[in-house]
Amino acid sequence: MPRKALLLAALVLIIPLTAEATISRAVQFEEKVDRAAGIVVGKCVAQTSRWDSAHNWILTYSTFRIEKTLKGAPAQEITIVTPGGTVDNIAQEIIGVPRFREGEEHALFVRHSQAGPTVLYLEQGDYRVVADGRGERMVEPAVSSAVLVDTGRGTAVTPEPPRTLRAFESSVRDTISRREATRMEMIKRKQKDQASLRQQIRRNRELLALALIGALLATWQFAKRW
Repeated sequence: MPRKALLLAALVLIIPLTAEATISRAVQFEEKVDRAAGIVVGKCVAQTSRWDSAHNWILTYSTFRIEKTLKGAPAQEITIVTPGGTVDNIAQEIIGVPRFREGEEHALFVRHSQAGPTVLYLEQGDYRVVADGRGERMVEPAVSSAVLVDTGRGTAVTPEPPRTLRAFESSVRDTISRREATRMEMIKRKQKDQASLRQQIRRNRELLALALIGALLATWQFAKRW
């Protein structure tokens, strides 16, 4: 009986945690850099929430004053649209959607949506910029309630460790440079393959022309004998 009671108590403790857990695919940093329409570092300076045109969903509009643009067209401000928020004491909350507060600094991976610019890969595209004890600006992933899973291995993934803002910027630039170098290499390889194909077609045409001439000569010789 004590063992059964202990097992029951353990299940009671585990069930609520399991019911609230959300599993998400862990997205590699390089993929986020590659897929993002823009990557910016800035401070949230204004925020408002309102119903969409159909009055079905509450949308929150967070305006950021951009300090640095790491990818995409430079701009002074950007307004990020996220689902959820509070209007007239009515609140909607979507699990996995990042939340911003005025005065906070963030590094954001941005994608375009029908409602406007939003965060790529939800919470995984949001990083907070905070100062450590020495005043060094650090970039850390947004706190998430989701369990990140490597779908290839089927194992849980630990969140990215905090890094300095300079290291974060360097990682973005290096990833963009590698992607650009890979893209250029693919273009050169494609051009080389196309040139080789054209050369092969030209050579085949010459061989075909010689074969046709030979066939005509043979036919003429045969006709002369008869």
